[in-house]
Amino acid sequence: MQPQLLPISNPNPSSSSSSSSEIIPITSSASAGTMLFGSEDDMAAATRILISPTFEDEMKIETRPLISRTLSYTDTLSSTSGGSGSHQQQQRRRRTASETSLFSLSGGGRRHSFRQNMGGAASDTYLLTRLGCKLLRYLGVGYRWVTRFLSLGCYAFLLIPGFIQVGYYYFCSSQVQRGIVYGDQPRNRLDLYLPKNGDGPKPVVAFITGGAWIIGYKAWGSLLGQQLSERDIIVACIDYRNFPQGTMGDMIQDASRGISFICNNIAEYGGDPDRIYLMGQSAGAHIAACALVEQAIKEAGEGESTSWSVSQINAYFGLSGGIMEGEEGLRRYSPEIKVQDPDIRNVVALLPPIILFHGTGDYSIPSDSSKSFAETLRKVGVKAESVLYEGKTHTDLFLQDPMRGGRDDMFEDLVAIIHDGDSEALAKDANAPPKKRLVPECMLKLAHSVSPF
Repeated sequence: MQPQLLPISNPNPSSSSSSSSEIIPITSSASAGTMLFGSEDDMAAATRILISPTFEDEMKIETRPLISRTLSYTDTLSSTSGGSGSHQQQQRRRRTASETSLFSLSGGGRRHSFRQNMGGAASDTYLLTRLGCKLLRYLGVGYRWVTRFLSLGCYAFLLIPGFIQVGYYYFCSSQVQRGIVYGDQPRNRLDLYLPKNGDGPKPVVAFITGGAWIIGYKAWGSLLGQQLSERDIIVACIDYRNFPQGTMGDMIQDASRGISFICNNIAEYGGDPDRIYLMGQSAGAHIAACALVEQAIKEAGEGESTSWSVSQINAYFGLSGGIMEGEEGLRRYSPEIKVQDPDIRNVVALLPPIILFHGTGDYSIPSDSSKSFAETLRKVGVKAESVLYEGKTHTDLFLQDPMRGGRDDMFEDLVAIIHDGDSEALAKDANAPPKKRLVPECMLKLAHSVSPF
């Protein structure tokens, strides 16, 4: 293949007085392109993106000026030697030549350019799609990633009847107070779910939602908030910064600020400051556990100012939580590792009772993580237990079972612990009507089978 010669402006005009441009040969290497793009087809398509999508075609098209040089030059000579008649004839020829050239460019030329642009766009789209798929495959998100994504779409579609009803309650119910500010950082907001019965102070659950540390949002707890408020329990769903807006430390700090706001202000909303419970689901369980342990460390230290106390938390509930088992780089944010530190033996004595709920069918965060954390806590003197639900997946306990209606074992266990010692509340629970079904059973079973979690 002969090298192509492209004119490139001379960056140093003083080095050459005879010409303002140089001719630099540009050569192509098939082997180098193959190494970068994997095949000559990829290399050819990439070349069209980097240089011009229609470069070869443009080289074949004859370039025509709007007015022919020969015609203009001849007419100029005629106008110099002839009279006024020759001058008028020259003007007519110029107009005719210009109109012909403009017609060819605005008509057939435009259509030809449109076809070229469409072909180039299609070629570029194919190349970028192919390279994008290669990148995903190299990153380990190939076939499995695609199937998980499709499963997520099917799963969400099957639960849409429940999502619509919960969303209507969240936005339209007068029992939900949304967007209460608890701090000065972005997303420092919380939602309150208040019982209809306003007689006397109510127990409070400070809830931190999950979301893999990247898509957590306070509205994810609306179903739990609605159902607990029907049992005369106030629920405060705390929002927090996600990655990459915030680091793990920022998430824990936000959670701690939200808990502080609840401990110091919940009485204004009808809550009982002496009956506050902390709860987290999935990634939220990890964030809540970290906030609790860090607060205990601050209280055990000297000179540390605190805005809330671990003693104000009656119990901690972890639902399908990931606790991080303590890789070297995550040691700081692993509650299981922290409580084993011999330097903070006095800290663990401050921790409240810890109850960990988990499904044995959870393959997003295996139930062994909760069992291991509970065992570690008991070894260091903390009152802790893990409650396992046979065959339940990561989302069964939090979404499918509450949407099924009727009796929900995990929900009833949670309410029983919160109302323990309150005979009047326990009597109401015994006579409470069954929960309303939100999604047909056949759709819930299909959602269970296709769930990517």
